[in-house]
Amino acid sequence: MLEAQPSVVSLSDAAALKLREITAEEPNPNIGLRVYVYSGGCSGFRYGMMLEDAPTSEDQVLQANGVRVYVDPQSIQYLTGAEIDYVDTLMGAGFTVNNPNAVS
Repeated sequence: MLEAQPSVVSLSDAAALKLREITAEEPNPNIGLRVYVYSGGCSGFRYGMMLEDAPTSEDQVLQANGVRVYVDPQSIQYLTGAEIDYVDTLMGAGFTVNNPNAVS
C-alpha cells in the first residue's frame, strides 16, 4: 500500500536526485530507501539509512519526491516532519537528516 505522506518524511531535490542516480541500474521496482532511528548512546537517538529491496509487512511505505521510503513503526514517530538531504562538501558527501523535532 503506497501512501503519499510528505509530512512524515521528505527528501530534498538533491537527495532524490542522488537516490535516483544510485538506483538507476537497479532492475527491482520495489527498491527504496529505508530510514530508521536507533539508540545512540548518550546523545539519545541516531538515524540510519540503507537501500532495501522491498518493505516488510509492518513498514510504512512513503513516496517522497518520487522515491520510495520505508519506515518501520517504531521509527516513524521520531521521523515525522524530518527532511533527508544530500550534501557534498570538502568534509565529504552523504545523506543527512534535518529533523525540526529533534532535541539535541
